[in-house]
Amino acid sequence: MNSISTHTATYTLSGTEFDLYVAQPDRVTKPLPAIFVAHAWDGLNPPIEAIAQRVAQLGYVAVAVDVYGQGIRGNPVGDNSHLMNPLLADRGMLHNRLQAGYGAIREMATVDATHIGAIGYCFGGLCVLDLARSVPECLKGVVSFHGALIGNDLTVTKPIEASILIEHGWADPLVPPDDYLAFAHEMDNRQADWQAHIHGSAMHAFTFEGATMPENGILYHEAAARRSWKSMVDFFNEVFN
Repeated sequence: MNSISTHTATYTLSGTEFDLYVAQPDRVTKPLPAIFVAHAWDGLNPPIEAIAQRVAQLGYVAVAVDVYGQGIRGNPVGDNSHLMNPLLADRGMLHNRLQAGYGAIREMATVDATHIGAIGYCFGGLCVLDLARSVPECLKGVVSFHGALIGNDLTVTKPIEASILIEHGWADPLVPPDDYLAFAHEMDNRQADWQAHIHGSAMHAFTFEGATMPENGILYHEAAARRSWKSMVDFFNEVFN
């Protein structure tokens, strides 16, 4: 594992500032591939910062991108629908924020702007899929961990260029089988290079150790968390090489 350093930055869209949390290997001597890290519904909080640090230890520049607004944070164990739902209702606004954050990453001095990936968790999984749907330049691959698979109402129809990996819990009540099938048809219609790993008995948020609400379909699953991370590592080794 690489030793890492971290710092914060911002990006601006239409006069509004948004936060970035950057983790990268120490002593970067040449530009590195970057991973856009999309937060869950609670915003850019310590859990997603910890994931960015873990990604940076793999040798990437990991940038956790805020889409709520500078300093706006939810509760990691609470109901954050008041933050997430406005963006689910306006996927165009979400698109613009994702694009602005993506552009900010590509401009960083330590980033190889031709090799960008993205990962996201829960709401963030939807975000990175929307990023792939928008076909931005030089996005090589995205990974959605227990993310929503619902399509958007935007009009981009050209083939998706980024490779896509879905890490999905079969027992996730928030992503019913009909959503999964509709997503599969959408990806095929967009000529995407996509794959999905379905983790039996895994519920929503299966990668988060603090997830302990099985009555709501939310529960940590050690094997699924471990296997899905390894799958992500192998995926980026392939798409970047």
